[in-house]
Amino acid sequence: MRISIDHATTYAYDRAARFIIQTLRLTPRSSEAQQVRNWRVETDVDARLRKSEDAFGNIVHTLYTEQPTQSLTVRVSGEVITADTAGVVPAGQETLSPLVFLRDTALTRRDKLISVFASEFSAHPPLERLHRLMAGIHGSVAFEVGVTTPTHTAAEVLALGRGVCQDHAHVFIACARQMGTPARYVSGHLLRRDGKDDQEAAHAWAEAWIPDLGWVGFDPANGICSTDRYVRVAAGLDYRGAAPVRGASYGGGGERLAVRLNVRDADMQQGQQQA
Repeated sequence: MRISIDHATTYAYDRAARFIIQTLRLTPRSSEAQQVRNWRVETDVDARLRKSEDAFGNIVHTLYTEQPTQSLTVRVSGEVITADTAGVVPAGQETLSPLVFLRDTALTRRDKLISVFASEFSAHPPLERLHRLMAGIHGSVAFEVGVTTPTHTAAEVLALGRGVCQDHAHVFIACARQMGTPARYVSGHLLRRDGKDDQEAAHAWAEAWIPDLGWVGFDPANGICSTDRYVRVAAGLDYRGAAPVRGASYGGGGERLAVRLNVRDADMQQGQQQA
């Protein structure tokens, strides 16, 4: 499948910010499951972009503004050709032991509720328990925008019973780690089946380490494993390690954020244009 992505993040400030620094995890890496084509990272102001790779193997661009800035837009665009691997992440690019992803974080720390919820699935074989866990979260945490923030923990979300894809991923990760299974957070994009190309935000899901299979993608927000409709961009212990954009500004007063995202089937679009 050929997926076209156009993703713009705009920051506006009450007053011109003297200096802005942003860490961008917006660029997908090519693998056996996805081939990245014509990917561009652009800004609408004078800024420096320094490309590097973090400890998790993610492609990172660090942005520094060169002058006082009233607003800043970071735009990425390109195409990714994907293959359906039944959720299995191709091996060969791992930089860390799976055991690293048993580590607790502030957003995935386990409490009694997480422990009790996870215990419902722990008696099953590894792959089955994770499928059951995914289905359990999908049925227990309703998808609802606006009731949580990026600071909500997995335990808080499970108790609340509502959240967005980021929250579903955190609950899955916390429960998987409770059962002794390494799990990590993944940010990326999803080509939706309902035909809605314009989206409010990037997507998030989880990956868990299964013996004899390796890393496998689980999307509890939608109740399915990742397919060729998913574009994998970054991974980390939780949201903070894989967030598309994180940073700080100096001066500027109040800050407002707007995101514009379009994810579409490029082959279908081409066929419509030729018709």
